[in-house]
Amino acid sequence: MLRRSLPLSLVLFVLGYLVLAYGLPWFLNRPPADLEPSPEVTLVGGKVTGGWTDEAQTIAVYNGLPYAAPPIGARRWAPPQAADTWSQVRDARAFGNECLQAREGITEFIKSFVAGHGLGPFKQWIAGRVIDAAPPPQESEDCLYLNVRTGNLGGEDKLPVMVWIHGGSHQTGAGSDVFYQANGLVEKGVVLVTINYRLGPLGYMAHPALTEASDQKSSGNYGLLDQIKALEWVRENIEVFGGDPSNVTIFGESAGAQSVSEIMASPLGDGLYHKAILQSGSSTYNRIHLSTPIETTRSAESIGVEFVKPLLDENSTGMGAADLRSISADDIIARTAEFGELNSYFLPNVDGWALPAMIGQRIRDGATPDVPILAGYNADEGTLFYDPQSGKPTVLHNGAFPDDHIERLAALASVYGPGDGARMIELYGISAEDTWDQGATDMLGDDIFGVHMRYLAKANARKAQPTWLYFFSRTPASPRQTLGAFHASELAFVFDSHSPLLAATEEDFALTAQMTTYWSNFAKSGDPNGADVPAWPPYTEAGDEWLHLAHSIEPLTGVRKTKLDIMERTLERKLVQSISLSPVYVAALDAADGETPEVTLPVQAPATPAPEVTAEPPETPAPAPTIPLGEN
Repeated sequence: MLRRSLPLSLVLFVLGYLVLAYGLPWFLNRPPADLEPSPEVTLVGGKVTGGWTDEAQTIAVYNGLPYAAPPIGARRWAPPQAADTWSQVRDARAFGNECLQAREGITEFIKSFVAGHGLGPFKQWIAGRVIDAAPPPQESEDCLYLNVRTGNLGGEDKLPVMVWIHGGSHQTGAGSDVFYQANGLVEKGVVLVTINYRLGPLGYMAHPALTEASDQKSSGNYGLLDQIKALEWVRENIEVFGGDPSNVTIFGESAGAQSVSEIMASPLGDGLYHKAILQSGSSTYNRIHLSTPIETTRSAESIGVEFVKPLLDENSTGMGAADLRSISADDIIARTAEFGELNSYFLPNVDGWALPAMIGQRIRDGATPDVPILAGYNADEGTLFYDPQSGKPTVLHNGAFPDDHIERLAALASVYGPGDGARMIELYGISAEDTWDQGATDMLGDDIFGVHMRYLAKANARKAQPTWLYFFSRTPASPRQTLGAFHASELAFVFDSHSPLLAATEEDFALTAQMTTYWSNFAKSGDPNGADVPAWPPYTEAGDEWLHLAHSIEPLTGVRKTKLDIMERTLERKLVQSISLSPVYVAALDAADGETPEVTLPVQAPATPAPEVTAEPPETPAPAPTIPLGEN
């Protein structure tokens, strides 16, 4: 017999700890219950049934639909082929496999991401338990699947279609990611499609042997070709889900937005979409060519040769396409961990077929399709990318970045030119060493994203196409947060998919309702405006109008204008230089019998200094020191 019982408070504490430590991770990561079956529909490949997302049976999902044949065996590193057909009714309630990808460091990144939201130690501990308990994703080379979410089964009037291309640097991600699987946009009257596409070396590695074996004498653009194949599937099948194949909007974020610009630059995508939304991404800077190096940028084929060399059997008789396709997929993914920064070459390349010229060149020359565009970026894009160890603030700088502060300032001046370099040092307040990290972080976000979004908007507006530009600045609610309006922070607002671990406020939900309305309105008509949202002025080059998306929505003029103007001048200079070195340009030069094809800068009025417009109070920059500015 016990002489004394444990205090009730201690018992309750222990029980509560056990529930949180073991019950909550299980609850949040438990397999979803089977959805009630939705009606059968007949696709080109066969019949499928999906599931209802709600008890009222208003919105159905059809997941894991194959839009192409599995890219395995002889179909690895080849353009996607037509999907196999099936005779039995296919159950489409579960997602298809994610594409193979390197996942090292993802868990640690997510935990630091959660910490950056300013959650307290207890909430961070809970989040860590949930992350650690999450089951590994189901992945395979057999991954060319898409998902459809619709509230218009059997509807006589067909609804606009939005096709989402996920981000992840072209190396990671999946269309089934939780942020994209929500009903917010569908409830506003669209049919939503999310897709997978091949990633990393399996999606973008070029190689001379693959080029030689190709009917098009091309290699390396397989992820891009997958995306286009998915759009072909939408054209052929979306009507049975209540979608209108003549009103398709492609949209994406980060590498997904870059993919949108890549599809726009490819003639193979023409006619498969009618509007485009680009959230924080455009491949304006990509100058990778299939077999020709451009200055310090290596050719895609040379990267492929280096990548596979240690993976080939020493007894192999050669390095043909069959040898490459016999390499273990696990070995290919493991090799990416050793390949370091060269993995950034696994991007689309100019091959003369899928991409006849650089993406930035096609945008600059107005050679992309005439479609309405909605685009923009976030106020603090650089917080998830800046590396304090390297201190590197700009993707425009080639080579190692110096450690010494004065040498860093000189390096920036060498990138932007003496006058512009000194002005950038002043604008970003980085003349002092103790302010470098913050200023370099801000510069990084503007350089990777901001300048490219405005450049794209300008090019589209010059063609008299409807163009809408936004600037998103909502920050996490906690006063301890350190991320600001970070890269991808708008996703939960676009899809109405806020995480229960990252608390949203009433103001956040109001902003979400407005953003889902803007995005769905644009998909319907090419104009985001409507009765229930503040007016969004169209973008013009002369007016430089943006819409500031925050808890208080308002138009802004000249967002970060002086900074973006300087970056744009440098972007134009480097783009024109790359065009002049491109084999496409050289071929045009030969065809013109020595007459130089036009690649000069467009005529522009002299830049007029303008005040910076930001969503936060302006800072007074420290005076710039006298530094060696170097050569332009």
